[in-house]
Amino acid sequence: MIDEQWYKRPDGVPEAVSAGGVVVRVDGGRVMVALIREQSYEEYVLPKGHVDKGESVEEAARREIEEEAGFTELELIRPMGIRKRMNYRRTEWKTTHYFLYRTEQVDVVPTDVENHEVVDWFPVDRLPVMMWPEQKDLLRENKHRILAMVNGRSTR
Repeated sequence: MIDEQWYKRPDGVPEAVSAGGVVVRVDGGRVMVALIREQSYEEYVLPKGHVDKGESVEEAARREIEEEAGFTELELIRPMGIRKRMNYRRTEWKTTHYFLYRTEQVDVVPTDVENHEVVDWFPVDRLPVMMWPEQKDLLRENKHRILAMVNGRSTR
């Protein structure tokens, strides 16, 4: 179970930088969010992963989204924020940069099929059970911005 201990950095744990994104599309006037889940888990996550040497965080976000979810046609809308926590194995303190992207792609195939095999779409206002609380919080906190920006309205 993910609890508050995942969000406290223990002494001596190395830091790692990750990047990922919120991928959305409009379907029948509703904003839909793409979420992924590994075949062996019931909870969903946002696609994200380590930044490789020489990559910008936004380049890494695009690469990770393609590997874990299969999206290749992404329009960058804006940065979404940064979240910090322990990684799943509790071996690294992750600083993850998230970006908001819009796509027209619907049926996609992840290029890293060993880890993330399921991509599903959910209305931004009806999210499923998610593994990481900070990811669901990121979506909730930015829901009004996601709706406005995807529909072409300015937010401040």
